[in-house]
Amino acid sequence: MTDAVLSSVRLSYHYPQGAKLTFPDIRIAKNQHSLLLGDSGTGKTTLLHLLSGLSTPTTGEVHLMNQSLYTMRGAALDAFRAKNLGFIFQEAHLLRNLTVTENIKLAQYLAKNPVDEQAIADLLDQLQLNDKAHVLPNQLSRGQKQRVAIARAVINRPGLLLADEPTASLDDKNTDLVLQLLFNIANNYGSSLLIATHDKRIKDQFTNSYQL
Repeated sequence: MTDAVLSSVRLSYHYPQGAKLTFPDIRIAKNQHSLLLGDSGTGKTTLLHLLSGLSTPTTGEVHLMNQSLYTMRGAALDAFRAKNLGFIFQEAHLLRNLTVTENIKLAQYLAKNPVDEQAIADLLDQLQLNDKAHVLPNQLSRGQKQRVAIARAVINRPGLLLADEPTASLDDKNTDLVLQLLFNIANNYGSSLLIATHDKRIKDQFTNSYQL
């Protein structure tokens, strides 16, 4: 499994006084874009949290970049995750008192990487946000906030890029635009992309997929 960016085996999660979820084994190779498809309530977001170390499973293990994720704790896990994994949530979760550039710089700080002003400028230019570099999130449209969240997720060139329902509530045209943007950015930054969604419109875009 040494060529796998991400692998998981025997993962399950038991909610306190609630349901127990079991998940398929996952293996994603370098530069392999993958889809996690399932209806609402099947545990897609829970699985993403397990794969990223944001939650701890009841059973099973996850390896990210050949590192066992659950053997790390605290600051070591935070720094490893910041360096090797980008997470695009359903909502942008931008810090409202920081400018667009400062929100992206924060990802570099968390990964303990040097701040690279030119890399940020180049990325904002790719995402057609160069005129928004010094504005606050409340001055952005929803689509612009999403693109800033993508920039923040890829600035450290992570091996794995996770996206949670990135096409939810979008029409067909904008679904295609967002999907192509994610593919292009992931390819440009050397990241493998895993999209979790209930959106069956995009399933034919992937050769590697998992069903919940």
